[in-house]
Amino acid sequence: MEATGGDDEVVSGELTSLAHAVSLPAECYGNDPDIEMAWAMRAMQHAEVYYKLISSVDPQFLKLTKVDDQIYSEFRENFKKLRIDVLDPEELKSEAAKEKWRPFCLKFDGIVEDFNYGTLLRLNCSQGYTEENTIFAPRIQFFAIEIARNREGYNKAVYTSVQDKEEEKGATNGGDKGANSGGEEEKGANREGEKEKTNKGGEKEKEAYKEINKSGETAM
Repeated sequence: MEATGGDDEVVSGELTSLAHAVSLPAECYGNDPDIEMAWAMRAMQHAEVYYKLISSVDPQFLKLTKVDDQIYSEFRENFKKLRIDVLDPEELKSEAAKEKWRPFCLKFDGIVEDFNYGTLLRLNCSQGYTEENTIFAPRIQFFAIEIARNREGYNKAVYTSVQDKEEEKGATNGGDKGANSGGEEEKGANREGEKEKTNKGGEKEKEAYKEINKSGETAM
């Protein structure tokens, strides 16, 4: 999937810092270091794909699963007052929270593939996947919160930030072209650039949708 070099470096750097975060006790993986490593790599890959997706496409128009409507409806019916822009880990990880989340998650057993597969979830949706901003969550919990963030407009902060940077780069490059090639050539280049950007955006969404819905190699 195509992405800007600068953003790729930021995402890769943040994901590298998660190496410690994904080092859960070995007993969680049956004392098999190969399984632990495979799980960690898969979780980080999923996080990277998803972050690129919401950076490239307006999140309000994204569809993460075939049952987004059902997930969102059930989620907001059961968690009406849950704040999702900045998550409180206690609302997800405390014993009381686990008791409330468990019936919700189990409803999607057999509906969402690998519904309980371990996934990385951002606490503050305006920020990336850093160690401090990341917790572990079952896949269905990730989908519920991220679908809600997309539909309720919270994830647009990431998309807007990345697009603003792209426009700034485009304006700078456009100015250089204008000085060298003339106004008309600049307009033509900008029109072609917008067309190419639109096409690439559609390709990114399709590719990322396939990647984010791939089955996990290891179930939690």
